[in-house]
Amino acid sequence: MRLEQLTVRLRARSAWEAVELGMALVRRHAAAIWKPWLLVTLPVFALLNAAAWALDLFWLAALLMWWLKPVFDRIPLYVVSRAVFGSVPGVRETLQAQRRWGWAPMPHYLSWRRFSPVRSLYLPVDLLEGVGGERMRQRRSVLGGMAYGNAALLTLVCLHFESALVLGCVVAVMMYLPVSYLPDSFQAAWALIGEQPAAWMKLAWNAFLWLATSIVEPFFVGAGFGLYLNRRTQIEAWDVEIAFRKLRARLAAAASPLLLLVLLAGPTNTVWAQERDVPPPSSSTTENSEENEPPIAPTLPQVFGEQRVDDQRFRKAADKAYQDPLLRGKRTQTTWERKDAKKEEEPKRSDLPEWLQGIIGFFALLGEWALWLVALVLVVVLLATMRYWLPWMRGGYKRRAARHADVETEALLVPELLPDNVPAAARRLWREGKPRHALALLYRASVESMSTRINAVLPPGATEAECLRASRRMPDADDRSAFARIVRVWQYAAYAQRLPAEEEFEALIAQLQQRYGWAA
Repeated sequence: MRLEQLTVRLRARSAWEAVELGMALVRRHAAAIWKPWLLVTLPVFALLNAAAWALDLFWLAALLMWWLKPVFDRIPLYVVSRAVFGSVPGVRETLQAQRRWGWAPMPHYLSWRRFSPVRSLYLPVDLLEGVGGERMRQRRSVLGGMAYGNAALLTLVCLHFESALVLGCVVAVMMYLPVSYLPDSFQAAWALIGEQPAAWMKLAWNAFLWLATSIVEPFFVGAGFGLYLNRRTQIEAWDVEIAFRKLRARLAAAASPLLLLVLLAGPTNTVWAQERDVPPPSSSTTENSEENEPPIAPTLPQVFGEQRVDDQRFRKAADKAYQDPLLRGKRTQTTWERKDAKKEEEPKRSDLPEWLQGIIGFFALLGEWALWLVALVLVVVLLATMRYWLPWMRGGYKRRAARHADVETEALLVPELLPDNVPAAARRLWREGKPRHALALLYRASVESMSTRINAVLPPGATEAECLRASRRMPDADDRSAFARIVRVWQYAAYAQRLPAEEEFEALIAQLQQRYGWAA
């Protein structure tokens, strides 16, 4: 692990700061991410939609593009995992790496693990750790324990962003589409979109989905990588290790001149005297010693010279750290208890004198009997007043009988041409038990008479409010009052199921016949 080559400042961050760190890495290396992303996903999108066009199964193309997201996620993960150590891969290198890198865990991510809410956090663990089996499960448990909720919420947020982008594209097309291309009514538009969408509309919908995924998915992967990087920093103390490595580099740079100065300024005469006193070894002795004794490796480069780290020792230390039960989100603890163990509570001893305890006991007994007396009085009162509240209680739980509608609910069949004698026809409908039909006929005839008085043609399906506004153009106030009355009576009958009395109905017919000159 080349920690000294990291291009980010490692420190213990919160989960959402780590998410922002991952997104900042994606923004910094946007060109290195989106160029291979488009070169890979765009041909796959075109191929799947061409096959879907031939089979008329555009929904299958959209489903397959969504299902292959873990395969596409390897592209931004490959770029940011290299770029964070100062080695930004090129487009050619990224595309060549996709043919062999990261395929081992893909069968899991394309099957039962496809619906995992923490794919962004577990994908770096599976693709970058290089371990498997029990060690892999242990790494996921430790790394994802504290950040599981944040990763799941990140998935939900990115899903909402994709949905917002898709809906925004649809609304933008509807806003800037010329009016001549739109159907005449919203009902026809809904039938065109929801019931009988054209092939180009299905293809446009798939294109919007692909565009939203292409914008959001690299940020989703980068945020998960930021969470992964932060968890390893918290567990393995990468920031502390980097600080020690920098300290060792500074000590090595300062210790070499100091050691050379000590050797030059040391007691050279004593060394020479010792060398003169020691007899020179014979040639045979020298040869035997050289053959038997192994050469002594210099220790100075091991302490100050090389800046390498023993990967094997580092991996063993990291595995030992991951086995710490305190880092796991769950812990199992087993204890033995007897089934019939009953702890006898020792009687509490009171330091109060006996006479005071007797007074307290007397008042306690008095209070207990007082409560029982109050409960007895309440029961007696309830029994004595039962004839008042029991019927009310019973009526509260009874289901109210369904009232028969006083107004018929069958469809109104008003003739297109009004009869010659509108009042007689309305009275006949009233006698036949069809009051709503009678009021509908009066309302229809009043609208015709009002439009004739003002010399205007009302649009088909005009509402009561539109008819009232048009009736204000009648010069006579009594005519306006009569029309407002029939509108009000008709609305009560049609929407509130409140029918007028027979006398009110006759008075209404008489007033309308007088004002609008209907035949008697």
